[in-house]
Amino acid sequence: MFNQFGSTAETLSKASAAVLRIGTDAHLYDDPEDVNIAPLLDSKFESEKCEALKRLLALIAQGFDVSNFFPQVVKNVASQSSEVKKLVYLYLLHYAEKRPNEALLSINYFQKDLGDPNPLVRAWALRTMAGIRLHVIAPLALAAVGKCARDPAVYVRKCAANALPKLHDLRLEEHAPSIEELVGILLNDHSPGVVGAAAAAFTCICPNNFKLIGKNYKKLCQILPDVEEWGQILLIGTLLRYVVARHGLVRESLMLSLHGLDSNGFYEKDGLVSDKGDGDKSDSFDANLVSLVSKCYIEGPDEYLSRSNCVDTVASSLDSKDTTSVGDNEDVKILLQCTSPLLWSNNSAVLLAAAGVQWIMAPLEDVKRIVKPLLFLLRSSTASKYVVLCNILVFAKAVPSLFAPHFEDFFICSSDAYQVKAHKLEMLSLIATTSSISSILREFEDYIKDPDRRFAADTVAAIGLCAKRLPEIPTACLNGLLALVKQESFAGDLELVDGEAGVLVQAVMSIQTIIERDPLSHEKVIIQLFRSLDSVKVAAARATIIWMVGVYCSLGHIIPKMLTTITKYLAWSFKSEASETKLQILNTAAKVLISGEVEDFQMLKKIVLYVLELGECDLNYDVRDRTRFLKKMLSYKLACHEPAEDSVASQENIAEHVVEHVFGRKLKPFSPLNLHNRFYLPGSLSQIVLHAAPGYEPLPKPCSFVFEEHDQLSDSDRQREAISDLNGSQESSETMDEDGSSEYDSESYNGSEFSSDGDERNEANDAADPLIQFSEITVSTDQEELRSKRALDLWLDEESSTSNQTPSALDRNQSSYAKISIGDIGSRVKPKSYTLLDPGNGNGLKIDYTFLSEVSTASPLHVCVEVLFQNSSTEPILEVNLEDEEAMNVSDSAEQTLVGKANASYNNVPTLIPMEELSCLEPGQSAKRLIQVRFHHHLLPMRLSLHYNGKKVPVKLRPDLGYLVKPYSITIQEFLATESRLPGMFEYSRRCTFTDHVKDTRMENGKDRFLSICESITLKVLSNSNLHLVSVDLPVANTLEDATGLRLRFSSKILSSEIPLLITITVQGKCNEDLNLTVKINCEETVFGLNLLNRIANFMVETSSLAS
Repeated sequence: MFNQFGSTAETLSKASAAVLRIGTDAHLYDDPEDVNIAPLLDSKFESEKCEALKRLLALIAQGFDVSNFFPQVVKNVASQSSEVKKLVYLYLLHYAEKRPNEALLSINYFQKDLGDPNPLVRAWALRTMAGIRLHVIAPLALAAVGKCARDPAVYVRKCAANALPKLHDLRLEEHAPSIEELVGILLNDHSPGVVGAAAAAFTCICPNNFKLIGKNYKKLCQILPDVEEWGQILLIGTLLRYVVARHGLVRESLMLSLHGLDSNGFYEKDGLVSDKGDGDKSDSFDANLVSLVSKCYIEGPDEYLSRSNCVDTVASSLDSKDTTSVGDNEDVKILLQCTSPLLWSNNSAVLLAAAGVQWIMAPLEDVKRIVKPLLFLLRSSTASKYVVLCNILVFAKAVPSLFAPHFEDFFICSSDAYQVKAHKLEMLSLIATTSSISSILREFEDYIKDPDRRFAADTVAAIGLCAKRLPEIPTACLNGLLALVKQESFAGDLELVDGEAGVLVQAVMSIQTIIERDPLSHEKVIIQLFRSLDSVKVAAARATIIWMVGVYCSLGHIIPKMLTTITKYLAWSFKSEASETKLQILNTAAKVLISGEVEDFQMLKKIVLYVLELGECDLNYDVRDRTRFLKKMLSYKLACHEPAEDSVASQENIAEHVVEHVFGRKLKPFSPLNLHNRFYLPGSLSQIVLHAAPGYEPLPKPCSFVFEEHDQLSDSDRQREAISDLNGSQESSETMDEDGSSEYDSESYNGSEFSSDGDERNEANDAADPLIQFSEITVSTDQEELRSKRALDLWLDEESSTSNQTPSALDRNQSSYAKISIGDIGSRVKPKSYTLLDPGNGNGLKIDYTFLSEVSTASPLHVCVEVLFQNSSTEPILEVNLEDEEAMNVSDSAEQTLVGKANASYNNVPTLIPMEELSCLEPGQSAKRLIQVRFHHHLLPMRLSLHYNGKKVPVKLRPDLGYLVKPYSITIQEFLATESRLPGMFEYSRRCTFTDHVKDTRMENGKDRFLSICESITLKVLSNSNLHLVSVDLPVANTLEDATGLRLRFSSKILSSEIPLLITITVQGKCNEDLNLTVKINCEETVFGLNLLNRIANFMVETSSLAS
């Protein structure tokens, strides 16, 4: 019976797999035979050609060589089908280098497709041309890239940026300046996708040409959060290198914190580093380590190899003139601000790159902001954990207190790989403090019992490091380690147990590490180790203990008395010892002999001679060589001679000094700086492999790049002229994609400070009347007319004739704006009406509703809605009323989850304020009622119950985003200040077309055209939303027919959260033609702002009869 179940399950599995393959191209991979491909390629049907090309690509994916079809595929490049073209391009891209002659035959078709109306076809053609790595067509490919770099489609420009590194790989030295110029043009692009690809091209082609970055630095920083993730990594590195090259390192940063450290190597500011109670002298190298890290970041391989003493040369290499300050340097401040949000990126590499910028450039008190994001990465994949831990280790070595409070995040998980466990153990030993060591040691006790004995050995080594760093715990650690040595010694033949010997060796080495801190106070521990020699069977552990005999042979009063007995035991066991133990016995014998602390010196000499005789006959040549060396060196000690002459005595004195120098020198304290005195930039591959990986570049020398501002202006002007000539527009920022996606314009990346200069000057000089607040729909009798264009021209002429202005003053006048005040427009605002119930569904009852701009008296969350009831039937309708359906039934759970926490304080506020019931509605009669509604979410409709004639009908009241805000009356200065605080991810824009003004502007009614445009746009906005008009500005340098630059600003606050929401509408185009509007919104509520942006763009496109 179970066999039947098994066969049934297998059949069902195959059936489900077959169903999943329906409608896909999976069948192409089942049959790799290509016998039917050639006829299909020559078919006259496009579908058969697609089938053949897909089969070819499937064969390529499976590793088959199908280059013999190249001629037949190439001729299909002229196909009119975009699907066929795409497949042909993919095939050609794969085999172009193998069949260059045939590929050259299709180059004319590639050039033709570069002018195709479809941007995808243009991009495919460019990718294929750049993929043909032949010097013959390199000039043609370069010209194609230059053309596509100025293409109006974002995807084509992105492909152009991706093609530049391929051309650079051809080593076209004569075209290198042209390629770099194209990189600069693409870096100046307004699409984040293009900028990311351009950053990759810059890194590959000209990573040290910082002039290209200097021209667009602020724009690149502003656009950084919106660049795709892998482009962000490269762009962050490029911006960091530019700032260091131009401005140098930051004086307040950790890299230059050596001057703020005390004698113990701790920086005492804002609690960044633990107080002196938690520190100890073992951390005194941190100051030198920080300086060493900063030097390694900026030195090349040649400087590193020539560096003899890294600690002594670090401080002298950092000159104060090569540094800057965060408070005084705007570029550094912008870089830190734009990379801070990326610390919470979904991409681990982006997060690590942003953390690297903060680590190198941020003020010392702000470095701690990188801690929690880095710790969050420890919850990601194993590979990411390892990479992050490698970088955290460097941070922790320099400033252990950064991660000391978070020691629990480095506790070992059973699923961690061995490399991750090893790094976590090292981290715990680095950041352990007196307050956390007890918890860490309890964890270590469990780790020692781990089945992975290699990991247990590493744990024992970590215990020794903790005991060495913290003087409060050596006694407890020594007791535990001695017990472990005793336990492991009696555990049997440890050589047969995989990894068990390593635990014993590490235990002995950890004890030795603790002892060397204060040997005299641990004399009894040393004696106990000597006594355990007979039970310790592991060669490496025995060698370590025997080494300690030689080092501490003259320590205290008890050890010298034991030396004769110990050397006898060592001589007795010499023949059975391993080679490494024999070498240590020979060294120890020499050290004991020259110490002269033994009571029976003659007996000791006999023992040493016996050991040397055994060594001379040993089978290992290293032991024999060491024996001969020691016998010659100790000959003056071992010889039994009478008093010699003066010459012989002087030779003996020389020999004695040599032996003392070799065997009698005290050990120097161990410094971790001697281990890995080479550090690499955070997030780099070199930091993981601990050597300079191919392609690694250190930071440039501080202040090695001098940037001239006038070069930036002249070059950017030339680029704008070139782009405008090709695209047929005046400014490159006004190009529009075919797919209608929004792009960054000049305001979105430059902020508001540049565009608002003229506004502030005009407001300071003009004493214009305040603008009418249209959100209150008031009517003003003081209507002000727009100053005519001729008057503005005469005004400009008069100004220029009365004073000799400098060029800068002329530029300011040309970029200044005239204020426009609009009056008597409130009565013309007609809010849009929506249908709640159609007469066909309501038995003749029609219900329409309109959102009002009135302020609700119930609560700040309520919206006023005017409901119009009309009886279209021939019978009266009785007892008409609207009630909240959710108040009577259980609310839908999905809707409840969308209610934000900001509304928690309004849970007791009713969703619908009850309306006054209509007792009777006669045929043809209509009545209005005002209801006040609180929407749970700005996208979810409200469920209402309509009662009439004893019936109940469910209806839905849909929210209008434009009325879920309220007017926010502010001045232009407050508007600009708020806008400047909401850049980057809080700023988004979209373009649309506006046509409502065309009818008025084309009529010769004597009305000013600019005023008509302003009124039309204002009417359309205020008829669909509840906003406050802040200002209307017009560039005074415009011609009579040009409305480009006209700007309207609206302000509001979101009802549910009281968060400001700013709207800026910028106009481009001629007065009597369709206008292109750029709608920009600045708001912290990104979701709401984007939805409202789409709403505004949609209703601005709709044709309306309001502006008549």
